[in-house]
Amino acid sequence: MRTVFLGTSDFAGEVLRTLARSEHRPQLVVTRPDRPRGRGRRLQPPPVATVAAELGLPTVQPDDLHAPESLEVIAGAEPQALCVCAYGVLIREPLMSLYELVNVHPSLLPRWRGAAPIERAIMAGDERTGVSIMRLVAELDAGPVCLQEQVAISGEDDAGTLGERLQDLGGRLLVRALSERPPYREQPSDGVTYAEKVEARDRLLDAGNSAEAEAHRVRALRPHIGARLRLPDESFLGVHEAAIHETPVPAGEVRVGDGLMLLGCADRALALLRIQPPGGKPMPVGDWLRGHADVQWLEGPVPTQP
Repeated sequence: MRTVFLGTSDFAGEVLRTLARSEHRPQLVVTRPDRPRGRGRRLQPPPVATVAAELGLPTVQPDDLHAPESLEVIAGAEPQALCVCAYGVLIREPLMSLYELVNVHPSLLPRWRGAAPIERAIMAGDERTGVSIMRLVAELDAGPVCLQEQVAISGEDDAGTLGERLQDLGGRLLVRALSERPPYREQPSDGVTYAEKVEARDRLLDAGNSAEAEAHRVRALRPHIGARLRLPDESFLGVHEAAIHETPVPAGEVRVGDGLMLLGCADRALALLRIQPPGGKPMPVGDWLRGHADVQWLEGPVPTQP
């Protein structure tokens, strides 16, 4: 089948690799324009553009997907289907009427429609998630599904490890959907949840929650975004690894000693195992504490969530 692929993220880049190895190798790749990234704020291509270049695939990066010149380029590829994965732009008419839009979504729809389904599944403590192959419609991630397969979420998974499994599955299911053409079925009306984009407030550890919930938060935001703790002096400490600890600590307070840094939560303590001090690099908390003899400024109540 002649296809055009629309995607932007690392996840989409790996799905593109799988699609390009199949009989449905894209005639064209559409991705977002280069953007400034990193501390130097240098212009860098999105991951999909990098992958497409490695694969020798023709690529365009329009500022406006729906501009007449963009539509003309897509039409020139004569696609039978547009394959969409984490493109990051709301697709609308006339594309929705002109082509079959086959979307790779990393959740078990209708659960976790929206921008951050992997992170939200881990944050919520879900035991399973998966990938759905769906047809795009005007309503966000509400289109009918033709294939769906689940994946277990282990207690060790973070967004990185889970994402790797889901992107592999997503590529395979996309190829299968294009080859086998299974029928689409409408999503059930019950069980709908929305995976809102991760905002700055979502990164902050909240001592008013259970230690388990905050351990989920740390895993959900690792390694790409990162959780953080607002300390008593209003500075921020990055938190890359944490675990539930049975040492009693008053809720909402930080305790330091014996190589440990503990945050008291609503029920138990959360041990911060790997941290990133302001301006520093991630490191085991014990290593950082050994180099900082005076840590009294760390102890005390942490500021509450805004």
